[in-house]
Amino acid sequence: MYEVAVIEDAAAAEASLDPMRSKLLAELVEPGSATSLAAKVGLARQKVNYHLRTLERHGLVELVEERRKGNVTERVMQATAASFVISPTALSSVQPDPARSPDRLSARWLLALAAQLVRDVGTLVTGAAKAQKRVATFAVDGEVRFASAADRAAFAEELTQCVTSLISKYHDESAEGGREHRLIVAVHPSVTAAQQEH
Repeated sequence: MYEVAVIEDAAAAEASLDPMRSKLLAELVEPGSATSLAAKVGLARQKVNYHLRTLERHGLVELVEERRKGNVTERVMQATAASFVISPTALSSVQPDPARSPDRLSARWLLALAAQLVRDVGTLVTGAAKAQKRVATFAVDGEVRFASAADRAAFAEELTQCVTSLISKYHDESAEGGREHRLIVAVHPSVTAAQQEH
C-alpha cells in the first residue's frame, strides 16, 4: 500500500468522492471483507460488495486474500493507498492554468500553481510506480510570523533575491544530459484549526 496515491482518472475520482465509498476507503487502510465492513458502516453486505467492486474496478482497492467460509469465498480487500489526492488532470477541461494570469501576489494564481504541482508530481509518481523507481524531489515547509505587512514585503523581496541568485548559480542551459526541475516557492497565511473545520 502506498502512503499517498494520485487519482488522475475522472471516473475514479467520481467513485472515490461518493460518501459511502470514501468511508469504505478510510476503513480499508486495514484489510477488511464486505461482512466486516458492513457492520462498521451500517450497510448491507451486498451493498458493500457493490461499492467494493466499483472501487476495485478503478484501482482504489485491491484483493489481498480470499478466505473460504463454508460454501462462500470471502474476499479481503485493502485500499491501494492510505490517502488519495485527486489530480486536476481528472477535470482536464477545467483544470487551472497558471499561465492564464501570472500574478505573483494573487491567491488564485497560487492555487493554480498548487494544482499544477499536484498534476505534475502526480504524473511523475504514477510513472515512477510503473517503472518501480523513485522520483527525486525536495520540499521545504515552515512557518514564519511577521510583525507587520512591511516585514512580510521585505521578506518576500529578500526571498526573491536569494532564490534568483541560486537559480543563476546552478542553472546550466548547456548541460549535456541535464534535467530541468521546477521550483515553486510560496508564502500564504497559515490556516487555523477552526478554519479547517469549516
